[in-house]
Amino acid sequence: MSQLHYKTIKELSGSLAKKELSAVELTKAFIDRAEAVEPKIRAFLSRDVEDALNQAKASDERRLAGKSLSDLDGIPIGIKDVIAVKGQPLTCASKILADFRSPYDATVTLKLKESGAVIWGRLNLDEFAMGSSTENSAFQKTANPWNLDCVPGGSSGGSAACVASGSAPGALGSDTGGSIRQPAAFCGVVGLKPTYGLVSRYGLAAFASSLDQIGPMARSVEDAALLLQVIAGHDDYDSTSIQKEIPDYRTTLSPGNKEKRSLKLGIPNEFFEKGLDSTIRQSIEEVIKFYKSLGYETVDISLPHTEFAVPTYYIIATAEASSNLARYDGIRYTTRSKEAKDHVDLYFKSRGKGFGQEVKRRVILGTYALSSGYYDAYYLRAQKVRSLIRQDFMEAFEKVDAILTPTTPTPAFRFGEKAKDPLSMYLSDIYTISVNLAGLPGISFPCGLTPDGLPIGCQLIGKPFEEADLLSMAYSFEQAHDYLDLHPEL
Repeated sequence: MSQLHYKTIKELSGSLAKKELSAVELTKAFIDRAEAVEPKIRAFLSRDVEDALNQAKASDERRLAGKSLSDLDGIPIGIKDVIAVKGQPLTCASKILADFRSPYDATVTLKLKESGAVIWGRLNLDEFAMGSSTENSAFQKTANPWNLDCVPGGSSGGSAACVASGSAPGALGSDTGGSIRQPAAFCGVVGLKPTYGLVSRYGLAAFASSLDQIGPMARSVEDAALLLQVIAGHDDYDSTSIQKEIPDYRTTLSPGNKEKRSLKLGIPNEFFEKGLDSTIRQSIEEVIKFYKSLGYETVDISLPHTEFAVPTYYIIATAEASSNLARYDGIRYTTRSKEAKDHVDLYFKSRGKGFGQEVKRRVILGTYALSSGYYDAYYLRAQKVRSLIRQDFMEAFEKVDAILTPTTPTPAFRFGEKAKDPLSMYLSDIYTISVNLAGLPGISFPCGLTPDGLPIGCQLIGKPFEEADLLSMAYSFEQAHDYLDLHPEL
């Protein structure tokens, strides 16, 4: 059983189908693995062992009756603690929701349950998904499995660390400005941010509604495709959900050589300028050489408004956060102060003690940007620049099929290294933010290690709803290299 924790979902699913092991045995193996590594990693905020084993038992009974639901039936999947799971905690890593349990399932959670997946644990994050290091969690700091002195990235740091440490073969995260792809790069796993509207956001605690997107994190590209296949699709409960036919992402992973040679990869000049770590630059250049060897054509492109992406993002994201977080008032489902004199005092004391410093910082900034006299100067102007950023991508996609960039400018940094410099922390997402502003799909996959043994991630950005192309390209690289066989030593 000890060897199961670094197998892929595909491999584990095959073992279940051949009855080489049961879902209960598999789930117990991941429970034991989490027990062993959690004192070091701290990826989980809560783990309901009894519930997970009950789900696994139900899976075994289905399989015995010949009624297995899918390739995910009996596979444990971790869930970021910002996605609703009925009857389980939904804390968003915030003290203000410390005692809250979700009364319903998010659409993605329900789809996983309908596929037979075992919902396994609530995973740590930066409070309300606001951060790039998982240092902003109100409860604990998650460590990077490759170096316990380094951050796992954020805000989906718990999800990335969980998969990288072998505590689950796959997980769901959410991505507002790179919160799936950046921690995936830092922890050496695959992370996919789908096109905005492809995956329902119903049941996702909102940070910035026009940017948030749920997506899969897994050990392999094929596993990410399998998870996306299950969670994608239209949802009447989400007004931004798109009615679109969902392709079979796994069958399109291996296109013919003729198709590969016809593809063009854009290399944006702006992503290879100052600030990019030399080791990462070297790894990305090797990735470019690999795709050229397959017959891909590389084209130098420009995304001229990239320099405005970070300030644009932090105006729009904070403005939407100030609106979304107004509901946490200490009156309804939040933890309320017991020291308040009246309802006004209750608001101040509940929110003041419930929210962490980063959340307060962003809510205040967003409220200012939306205030009378400043709305046009900040929020409206940021939306106009957002349109220009998307236009840059659309013009580039007239010349190329996908865009290749580094996922992050540096490898994982040490705890506390950027905690006192918010701007430096915000720049950790400089290569991922534009994708959310434009509503595009993006995938990060491992492409190397630094001399210190920290993972490096490569990012592919695609046309709207062309996730199949991104998965196929990433799969080609993965199959030709051995990064899937590299694991952190814990």
